[in-house]
Amino acid sequence: MAISAEVALFIPILIPLIMGLLVGIIIRHTVKLMFPIIALILLLAATGYIGITSQDVFEKAMEYLPRIIGTGSGLIDVLPYSTTTFIIGLAIGLWKG
Repeated sequence: MAISAEVALFIPILIPLIMGLLVGIIIRHTVKLMFPIIALILLLAATGYIGITSQDVFEKAMEYLPRIIGTGSGLIDVLPYSTTTFIIGLAIGLWKG
């Protein structure tokens, strides 16, 4: 099945736009989910149900941050973050997502 020339012109524009939309929606929902989780942890720590010290937080951050950075550096090579349509899709996904 052949793709017509008119449609073939729009494919390189639409793919980064759709990828940007999806990444924006994922980021927006992740941030929305993080606020209640942080609030719950702070409430549990304030009431004494869990004990959290700054040293514990620092140790866990040093344990997980290298893994997160490694995953993120792999994604940076995959996403077309320098294209204008990706940035437009990302902005729309963050705004409306």
